[in-house]
Amino acid sequence: MEEGPALHAGARRNEDIALDLMKFVAMTTGYGRTTSSGVGFQGTGSAAKPKSMRLICWSLYGKCLSAVGGKK
Repeated sequence: MEEGPALHAGARRNEDIALDLMKFVAMTTGYGRTTSSGVGFQGTGSAAKPKSMRLICWSLYGKCLSAVGGKK
């Protein structure tokens, strides 16, 4: 039986790295918020509709996956 490439315990798939990158970008930049707040004002804003938020997250994940996959 042929074995796949040897992966060490710390090896991660591109999909996992892209997911972590997406979470980081979304949390630190506020990516996907529906309203923007002015300088010095932190409004609560309105929640995005589930479908639009899902599309926003999917788009960001695709961009992160492309960025991770492009490093060779």
